[in-house]
Amino acid sequence: MAFDFPDLPYDFSALEPSIDAQTMEIHYDRHHRTYFNNFVAATQDTPLADQSLEQILAGASGHGAAVRNNGGGLFNHILYWNSMCDGGSAPSAALSAAIEAEFGSKEALQEQMTKAGLTRFGSGFAWLVLVDGKLTVTSTPNQDNPLMDCAEVQGTPILGLDVWEHAYYLKYQNKRPDYIKAWWDVVDWAAVSARFSA
Repeated sequence: MAFDFPDLPYDFSALEPSIDAQTMEIHYDRHHRTYFNNFVAATQDTPLADQSLEQILAGASGHGAAVRNNGGGLFNHILYWNSMCDGGSAPSAALSAAIEAEFGSKEALQEQMTKAGLTRFGSGFAWLVLVDGKLTVTSTPNQDNPLMDCAEVQGTPILGLDVWEHAYYLKYQNKRPDYIKAWWDVVDWAAVSARFSA
């Protein structure tokens, strides 16, 4: 299958002041595009070119570093961009009920996911994942994600938080806690709810 570089679903400045336009432009047009270009180069003219990105990631342990790292980077950033919006939204009734059943409250979920992002040493992602019908929070190093067969917690990610320094360094310098606190203001709960229902 042909892989396409996805459009950003909003303008670079749409998420200000939580995420500044310059960071968005560099993150999307340089970092994300590099993952895409390297992934295409690593998979073209191979049997992997006939698989979906999700199928490839499901067998990540059997692929080389170029496929695992760049395929993960491609998927993770697509989910990250599509986990944010320029206006407030709330979880659906179904997602709210699942959050309350598993974590007690949306605030408790946010605390747990924030902790996962803060305690991820070095670079990586924090995730809200659906595992066997239940929600859980986890994190992965580098560009790994819960779709991969090598992930500590395997499941379907429905919300992803990028804690690589390039996601926040221009505005927040080394203050990852400030970035994560501001990030919650732009989470697209409607999109997360749609993934949960799907």
